Amino acid sequence: MPESAIHPIGPGASRTRSWWGWGYTDAHPDDAECAALGALLPGTLARPLPVPRVADLAIGRPGVMPPPALAHLVTEDPEARAAHAMGKAYRDVIRALRGRPRRIPDLVARPTGDQEVADLLEWAGERGVAVIPFGGGSSVVGGVEYRGDAHQAVLSLDLTSMDRVLEIDTASRAARIQAGAFGPALEAQLRPHDLTLRHFPQSFEFSTLGGWLATRAGGHYATLRTHIDDFVQSLRVITPAGAGTSWRLPASGAGPSPDRLFLGSEGALGVITEAWLRLQERPRFKASASVAFADFQRALDAVRVIAQSDLFPANCRLLDPGEAALSGASQDGSAILVLGFESATAEVDDRLATALDLARAHGGRGEAPTAHGDAPADGAVNAWRSAFLRMPYLRDGLARMGAVVETFETATTWDRLPALIGAVRTEVGAAALKATGQEAAINCRLTHVYPDGAAPYFTVAVAGRPGDEVEVWDDIKAVVTDLLHRHHATVTHHHAVGRDHRTGYDLQRPEPFALALRATKDALDPHHILNPGVLLD
Repeated sequence: MPESAIHPIGPGASRTRSWWGWGYTDAHPDDAECAALGALLPGTLARPLPVPRVADLAIGRPGVMPPPALAHLVTEDPEARAAHAMGKAYRDVIRALRGRPRRIPDLVARPTGDQEVADLLEWAGERGVAVIPFGGGSSVVGGVEYRGDAHQAVLSLDLTSMDRVLEIDTASRAARIQAGAFGPALEAQLRPHDLTLRHFPQSFEFSTLGGWLATRAGGHYATLRTHIDDFVQSLRVITPAGAGTSWRLPASGAGPSPDRLFLGSEGALGVITEAWLRLQERPRFKASASVAFADFQRALDAVRVIAQSDLFPANCRLLDPGEAALSGASQDGSAILVLGFESATAEVDDRLATALDLARAHGGRGEAPTAHGDAPADGAVNAWRSAFLRMPYLRDGLARMGAVVETFETATTWDRLPALIGAVRTEVGAAALKATGQEAAINCRLTHVYPDGAAPYFTVAVAGRPGDEVEVWDDIKAVVTDLLHRHHATVTHHHAVGRDHRTGYDLQRPEPFALALRATKDALDPHHILNPGVLLD
């Protein structure tokens, strides 16, 4: 594709991104809505914390400056530095609200090509400057912040100027795309070719391809192509030890995969600058419906049977009664299963009807199948979709009221799943009560399902201790980490390890693998400048 034909579209070109919270500033709850949200949780503040200002942060002069040849790539602008200091986890949001963002990067660099990335890494290695690769900044696990004081300065390496679809192979149905492309810009460049990546994480509007790859992000599909891994054909990576590009192949049995080395490496081993991704035709046939269950265990059984049926729904999200009520999908204490099917080539009504039959056989009360375009098929589906997109903004509104509101996700096998969900409700609830003196609301939904297991996603909401909200969540998180380890559930299914999940990741990985990972780090990043503290010390 000629580069002149590409017209990148940035996220919200006419809207302002929040430097401290989720999404756009004009979508944040106002003070009145924050107060209304706080009224739902006993013990929250009487009035919302003020929206934080960059001007109130102690942002000093940079501890280092690049040579003249690289000076045009960097900025020391306080607002840019503040916006690159943290991700968008609850603990990031509440630290910003309390004026405690910790270490702010000395500089923000915006390279436009591979050579500039390599030059910046070479300079940083020579000067002992930590380099934190940065895309959309939507990390919820502490993946884009610097912790500690082992480096004299910190450089945030923002790749969003590298945001083009460079080439499309229509015969193989694949595209070479730069890592800094935000979701909407990526799709806009594929749309004229009637192709799509169709990878839609909740952060789609505010995250980049490189971020998806570096964190092994989960996306739109509840079955089959659940992670960005499933779309990767080839990667190009720049490391302090040199650059490399894997071959474009449909499949290979030639030893360990080089792509697997960098998928999920979170910028600790190298900087992903480009990827060839497998594309799809845009779906023309869609159908969805919701199913209500009076018994959550029977709902779990129904989802397991559907996951093992080879029907492969695109959406198969089970909301427990609390989650269903929170989203407005149900108010009668029912659990709600949201089912959706899609195809570019054939009608999907029969597949949805079969899935509904399986759900009804386990006590589900389902709607008649409804074919549709992009509009949801029924009220419960519509309510869930709206709540799904709005939820991060509401979390930030509750944070302004001093509430502790955070999520964690995991995955385990079907035989362990009921005990895991029960333990979370009991043990995490007890930990929240001990930390705050208040009862916590703990909700659960299944986001992705497999023939051998599922990925439950939990939400915890409780009034915090004013001024100690981060410590409260850290105490609860410690209980979560121990619980997941005891139940042999992964520390994360699709949100990456970052710094917040390091304890659980260290427990989960085999020691010989950890030994190999440390040796790889030493070989590719000999000065240990790349995202220090992520994955390993």
